[in-house]
Amino acid sequence: MSKSLTGQELVKMFEHWAPKSIAMEGDKIGLHAGTLNKKINKVMVTLDVLENVVDEAIEKNADFIFAHHPFIFKPLNKVSRDDEKGRIIEKLIKHDITVYVAHTNLDMADGGMNDMLMDALGIQNRNVLIEMGKEELYKIVVFVPVSHQEEVREALGNSGAGHIGLYSHCTFQTQGQGTFKPLEGTNPYIGSQGELEKVDEVRMETIVPKYLLTQVLKAAEEAHPYEEMAYDLYPLGNEGQSYGLGRIGKLDEAMTLKEFAEHVKKSLDVPALRVVGDLHRQVRIVGVIGGDGNKFASQVKRKGADVFITGDVYYHTAHDAMGLGLNLIDPGHHVEKVMKNGVKHYLEKQCQNKDVEFIASTANTEPFQFI
Repeated sequence: MSKSLTGQELVKMFEHWAPKSIAMEGDKIGLHAGTLNKKINKVMVTLDVLENVVDEAIEKNADFIFAHHPFIFKPLNKVSRDDEKGRIIEKLIKHDITVYVAHTNLDMADGGMNDMLMDALGIQNRNVLIEMGKEELYKIVVFVPVSHQEEVREALGNSGAGHIGLYSHCTFQTQGQGTFKPLEGTNPYIGSQGELEKVDEVRMETIVPKYLLTQVLKAAEEAHPYEEMAYDLYPLGNEGQSYGLGRIGKLDEAMTLKEFAEHVKKSLDVPALRVVGDLHRQVRIVGVIGGDGNKFASQVKRKGADVFITGDVYYHTAHDAMGLGLNLIDPGHHVEKVMKNGVKHYLEKQCQNKDVEFIASTANTEPFQFI
């Protein structure tokens, strides 16, 4: 049976994939306009929030815009119909359209925007290019009566705990005996007030990233039969999954810089691109950072890349790359448009049993023309 979906529920599903905690400091992510506390019917995924995009959302009856680039990045001094942002805000409010933004958290997420670019280029053997950190991990130990161990295990796994590599619902349990005495004012699931109760219980333990702790504990408490769930939390020294900007990978076969540039142009669907380097030189190790990756050129070279694909390359960055012996390909910033269908497909998969439609914006937000 199909079920409705709220903005809060949608964001929770998305942030399980790309949590806010991995976004770069100061990034303007999250809710930009409207409310998450409403039922949503149609979500439009877009790279940018421009006036033509909002007009498209209105025309297609979308009530939620999921964007990659922040709509409000700097504080607004006014909201006026005389400028585009003012008109956009007016239209969003008038038509009850929510705008939610996922920027660098989507860039860094496993399977996120930079992985989407690598997929488009056909590069499967890849790793994080510029590591920004690792997940903080905790061990959660829950004490549960034997009768409810399967329900609690499912709740833990379904809410994100117990994921190790490509495996989910990873737990370990040992059986023992729990004791408790319900005091005055309690309504115990098992036992009677004032009497010591002994219950066969399971000590169930699993691993959970810090950013999921709240939702994992909530899910476990909802599945647990007791009024008060007994549990322990332990911070771990284990290294969690790395996250960071960009990806680095290897082509199946080396090709010349010119051949690879043509491949990039076709794969990322751009009418033109800029290239720095010897067009006849062989390249195989490829570094990619969607958007503006100017300040990372030297780090990309140290990682062993033959060629670095990024947008908005500055004149002096190009000179520096030449001095480093690093080839550059600049296909523009707008190639991040790959996220539109990527995010759409992810959300559709997560919401298969929900009464909501997802569409990718078709409005053109590329500011440059090529003549």
